[in-house]
Amino acid sequence: MGLLLWVLPLVAILLFALPLSRKAQHAISVCASALLLILAAMATGGVLADGSVRYAFFDGLFYIDSISIIVLDIVLIIGLMTSVYTIGYLEEEVAHGKIDNGRVKLFYILMYSFIFTMVFALTVKNMGVMWIAIEATTLASAFLVGFYNDKQALEAAWKYVIICSVGISVALLGIIFLHISSVGALSEASSLDWTALFANAKALNGPVLRFAFIFILIGFGTKAGLAPMHTWLPDAHSQAPSPVSALLSGVLLNSAMYAIIRTVAIVNKNLGSSVFTGGLLIAAGVLSIATAAIFILTQKDYKRLLAYSSIEHMGIIALSIGIFTPASLFAAFFHMINHSFTKSMLFLSSGTILQKYGTRSIRKVRGLTKALPVTGTVFLLGLIAIGGTPPFSVFASEFNVLASIFQAKGFLLGATVTLLLSLVFVGIVYTLFNMFHDKKDGDVEVVPPGEGNIAGAVVLVMLLVIIAVTGIFLPVALKHLIDSAQQLIIGG
Repeated sequence: MGLLLWVLPLVAILLFALPLSRKAQHAISVCASALLLILAAMATGGVLADGSVRYAFFDGLFYIDSISIIVLDIVLIIGLMTSVYTIGYLEEEVAHGKIDNGRVKLFYILMYSFIFTMVFALTVKNMGVMWIAIEATTLASAFLVGFYNDKQALEAAWKYVIICSVGISVALLGIIFLHISSVGALSEASSLDWTALFANAKALNGPVLRFAFIFILIGFGTKAGLAPMHTWLPDAHSQAPSPVSALLSGVLLNSAMYAIIRTVAIVNKNLGSSVFTGGLLIAAGVLSIATAAIFILTQKDYKRLLAYSSIEHMGIIALSIGIFTPASLFAAFFHMINHSFTKSMLFLSSGTILQKYGTRSIRKVRGLTKALPVTGTVFLLGLIAIGGTPPFSVFASEFNVLASIFQAKGFLLGATVTLLLSLVFVGIVYTLFNMFHDKKDGDVEVVPPGEGNIAGAVVLVMLLVIIAVTGIFLPVALKHLIDSAQQLIIGG
């Protein structure tokens, strides 16, 4: 099973390289995503039963526990949803002459290269190999960001590569310091093995470990979109094809945050407290939320606005991890799941809106729910959800985050975060809700009503149902996984 998780995306890439029709490529994409999700479900069952899943191939490199399986399941569930949505999206792009059959083939090759790198990063226990895989996600996704080859897309891709490569180079320094901290405590073979580092955290060199965490937070924080290292994210997410934006925001950012979480667990166990890591994470989290609150108010591009919303939610997750109580860690993982599904739904919706109206300008989109009855309604409810309004799941996790802040850090920090989240909600309402009005400006084109991507609309409704149900009811298996993950990080 473990080997198949690595091999299946590579097999799909090889099949895409063959001279196949577009229908065959669409079928391969959906089948590969569905099979990957089935394998992930089997792995989830193994983690629920035994706590972790390990295999001996490649010197025992493959490893999944409750921390990694949560993020892996997010990747592969959203991967399947995106692959179904992508069929109609690409067919629409071909019909309008934006891409040809060769570009469809290239899109799928790049998309599954991207998925492979994320799956690989989440299923290895060696921190050095994980760093390589996360760097590979940049290389695979950069070509997707610049997929349309226009000036803005190429500029966004170049900015993405440069900033994230610098960040990941800083993270490499952190990994090197992590290795140095284990000298004399662990053998060379296990010096970057997360399970060995965590089990022997007390024996690691504390001062060196502090340096490791600083560099890892800056490096992987750049990839996660934390302020002030976030500047690549609005350009990349706004210029990428919308299915790619959904993958970038819904899963890529989590993969980088996953690396930070793994490191936090080691450092806090070594230091015996979360004061050092918590101070840095809380500062980065609050700064990210504040940055999003300011810039959301000034956005004129709805995809850029959604990108700034991703910065906000990565800040919420970082803040929750920094609090480092059982309640806050539970809230962090729960919020990671909720943000991923909600934001992926919004970016996929934005793709249909862009194809319908031909613009990313907020001012030029009017009467959205009449032009796109399903997509427009989902987009409206998604905006309400991502702003933290009940009964949707983001409200449930944000409420848990705020409760853990007030409980652990007192009134001042809790009130500050509450105010910033309120500003974000006001910004979303103020900036985007005119898209649903019928009032037309002079240069707004009237578009005929009707959904073009029917399968895509079904995917959007499915995602909406998920975030509505999990806002009220948390499945027992999911609660058990999150409980297990937070206990593992704390050391229970």
